[in-house]
Amino acid sequence: MASEDKAIEEKKKPVNFLAGTGTILFVDDEDMIIDIGHKILKRLGYKVLLARGGKEAIEVYKRYRDEIDVVILDMIMPDMGGGESYDRLKEINSEVKVLLSSGYSIAGQATRILERGCNGFIQKPFNINELSKKLRDILD
Repeated sequence: MASEDKAIEEKKKPVNFLAGTGTILFVDDEDMIIDIGHKILKRLGYKVLLARGGKEAIEVYKRYRDEIDVVILDMIMPDMGGGESYDRLKEINSEVKVLLSSGYSIAGQATRILERGCNGFIQKPFNINELSKKLRDILD
């Protein structure tokens, strides 16, 4: 029994996340992703604002732009996709920091958004270690 417990313990990935401070606007149209992302970001030490789509993200950003340090922006959303949302955020604040998030690969549309100045890309599903590193890269 003890050796089984030890084997299970060794299979767990170590949690080496980088804590942070500041405010993150987390944008996604899926409730499960919003819930998990919110919990991860709170655990990392961030204040979290949520938006369930591109249009809502623009409204939240307009209201809290001076407080928001980074926007985590989903690529594919029904009301307004990541590309258009990114362009609108840049119109509001040319210095906005955006981490693009997608279940699809970085090829294609994500690459075009990155070429327009987006600060980074993270593939879904992401874990706390990956997300913490991407955020620190953008914020530091």
